[in-house]
Amino acid sequence: MPHLLLPDLLSTRLGAASVTIDFDVDGVLRPLLAVGLASVREDAEQAPHQHRKGQLLYATRGVIHCEVESGVWIVPPQCAVWIPGGLMHAAQGVGEAECYCLFVEPATAPALPVVCCTVAVSPLLRELITKAACFPTLYALHGAQERLVATLLDELAAAPVEDLHLPIPRDARLRRLAAMLLAQPSDKSTLAEWASRIGMSERSMTRQSLEEMGMSVGRWRRQLHVILALQGLAQGHSVKAVALELGYENTSGFVTMFRKAVGKPPARYLAERESGRA
Repeated sequence: MPHLLLPDLLSTRLGAASVTIDFDVDGVLRPLLAVGLASVREDAEQAPHQHRKGQLLYATRGVIHCEVESGVWIVPPQCAVWIPGGLMHAAQGVGEAECYCLFVEPATAPALPVVCCTVAVSPLLRELITKAACFPTLYALHGAQERLVATLLDELAAAPVEDLHLPIPRDARLRRLAAMLLAQPSDKSTLAEWASRIGMSERSMTRQSLEEMGMSVGRWRRQLHVILALQGLAQGHSVKAVALELGYENTSGFVTMFRKAVGKPPARYLAERESGRA
């Protein structure tokens, strides 16, 4: 797997803990394998890896981010990240994270996305996941448990995708820009100044960013701020402290940015998700 410049820096900056699975999930011949609720250990380490099966990481507490070659997906409480089978990835938690891990046999769920994405978990899907996690590894086929699994997969396929994705550019100059923005999230330089630092014109940088990432540099930077904010808040930092670290002159400016990005102010957003009401 190519070196993931941005995720590596993100992990270093946030001191993230890792999610580890220490058995052969691909060898379990069932449509779905659900691993029960587990705390994410702060001292665990995990190298990028892949499974033949698709994987769902459902965060019930704290924040999880998933790193693949093309980007970073943030997973706040009551959300999940879907990782298609065969995709190299590394999933990490921040704060006192807890999650469920589900592994899905590809042939049994053709309607699931073919790309990595963050999805919202409805109350029904949450209860189905909780129930499936209580099943034995080799649960009985052609019975009530398999029917519940089929319903779970239908609900997962219908789950709405959330825009909590930070794409990673392929172009070396844009990757250098991404690294600098991450290293200095509070920097208030203009687009022209950033373009000059990476040896591009502002026009070329904007065009290349839209072509490769589907968003402008300004929007990418705001998305980065949302991700860093969610992770900082999950670690127990105050809204004011997060706002100042990201370079906002006051809390209200940061809250306005966050509300525009996700629809709610940060404290309410996380509190509702932590309580399961979102």
